Amino acid sequence: GTVMRRNGLRTLTVAADVDGRIGNADAITARLSEGFLPDLTAATPGLTFEIGGQAANSAETVSSILRGFLIGLVGIYLVLSFQFRSYVEPLIVMITIPLAFLGVIWGHVLMGYNISMPSLVGAASLAGIVVNNAILLVGVINARRADGLSAALAAGEAVRSRFRPIFVSVSTTIMGMAPLLLETSTQAQTLKPLVISVVFGLLAATVLILLVLPAFYAALEDIRPRKQGHAAVTGGH
Repeated sequence: GTVMRRNGLRTLTVAADVDGRIGNADAITARLSEGFLPDLTAATPGLTFEIGGQAANSAETVSSILRGFLIGLVGIYLVLSFQFRSYVEPLIVMITIPLAFLGVIWGHVLMGYNISMPSLVGAASLAGIVVNNAILLVGVINARRADGLSAALAAGEAVRSRFRPIFVSVSTTIMGMAPLLLETSTQAQTLKPLVISVVFGLLAATVLILLVLPAFYAALEDIRPRKQGHAAVTGGH
């Protein structure tokens, strides 16, 4: 057979693919690095090991994804600030992002998958997707407020008027990704965590947008007059 060498030393490369439905590559690599491989090197003088491939790049990739995600959040906030001409309403819209992450976790638990690198990529991409429906909803609320409705009535009217368009747009997206979500072939397992993140994150965010966002908007509007009224009383003293 062929003897492979690296820097003059004989080397043996062990590679494997992991079925995401059964195990997690990062967890398996961590277990090998902390237990089996140190014991093997201790029992075999002169033997060393090095983790390579996808596992070696995971930490750097995660750091890059998080950095890009934070930059994306700042960009979304700035764009929304120009759109709404407010510093508070962009935060109301962006509350949909952590709501989507709840769906990501729930989806992986329901489907029996561990959080992996494709999962993080899908979760990061949700930040620019789930805010779209929230922008439409807040825009309608502001329009109803301009017509003279209270915050609570405007929020309720916005949900009623935008429910069908939001439901249809989300449904078409989910239906388009359903074939890959239901795919059982080995080749599809690499992308499946990404699809799980997008589908379940979008589903959870949409349901919670229609419930949480209007209530959050109305609650903030109730707080603002109280603060102004309290300041007026204090100034009178």
